[in-house]
Parts: sequence; C-alpha cells; structure tokens
Amino acid sequence: MPSIQIIRANLQLKTHQDAVLAMTDAYSSDSKGDAKPLSDSTRKDLIRGLQEHPTTLIFLAMDQEQPCGIATCFRGFSTFAAKSLINIHDLFVLPSNRGQGIARLLLDAIENEAKASHCCKLTLEVLQSNTPARAIYDRFGFGGAVYGGNLAGEPCYFLSKKVM
Repeated sequence: MPSIQIIRANLQLKTHQDAVLAMTDAYSSDSKGDAKPLSDSTRKDLIRGLQEHPTTLIFLAMDQEQPCGIATCFRGFSTFAAKSLINIHDLFVLPSNRGQGIARLLLDAIENEAKASHCCKLTLEVLQSNTPARAIYDRFGFGGAVYGGNLAGEPCYFLSKKVM
C-alpha cells in the first residue's frame, strides 16, 4: 500500500480547499455519485458553504501531496442519548486508489474523532445498489435498515455504528 496520510481538512488553506473541491467533483462524476461533474454554481459555492456550516468535519486521504480520498462529515446530536454524533455524508476514494484500504483509514479517522469528542455514534446513508460500499461499512461494524430511498426512488440503507 502506498504511504497514505489521513488529515483533517483546514478549509482556510487553499491547498485543502482545492483538494476538497477536486475530491467532491470526482465523487460527483463517479457512477456512485451523480455520474456528472459538479455544476459551475456548486463549484463556486461549495467551499464557502462548507466553511459557513458550523458542524463541517472533513478528512482527506493524501498520497504524497495528492488527494486520493475524502470523508465529508457533519456533527449532529442524538436526543435519545443526549450526545453528539457524526454523520458521514460523503465517503469517496478515487477509482485508481480503491482496494488499498483507504476507505478503512478514513473510517478509522472519523471513529477516532468521534471517540475523542465523546460522540455516541456514527451514521450514514448508502444506496442499496452500492454493494462495495455496503460491504466496507458492514466490515466496519455498521448496521441498519432500508428506508424509502433517494430522489430517484432507489432504496437506501440508513446505517449507524455505536462509538465505544
């Protein structure tokens, strides 16, 4: 496996902004995303929107100086546990870097952050058809149930993992 470093993105740094934008655009272009690049307006507004959102938490997987993966997360709150949680909104690894354990490294970084900040759980949604991602989440200890689906009507899984 190449020397992959997981870093917490600092959205005040131009290099991190560029990496977040590049990885989010790559995810959007991927068949597991929207299968098309980000729109010009989204490209223009994404970083500012992430900077202004008070619970944004982003991890980047870096191979040397090049981004090869991203986990875009947002902090939430569980009323039943009266504790914070972390929702994984996007988890993506470049196709050329898949199969190297990078998704696992990103998930480990998220879980470590959750433990350090006393969160009760991690949550995420994944399309039923995304069997590779579902297998990764299953191996990482996520469980959950199918719910209605995305805007196109495809069933989704809502998954969670308790943080110990």
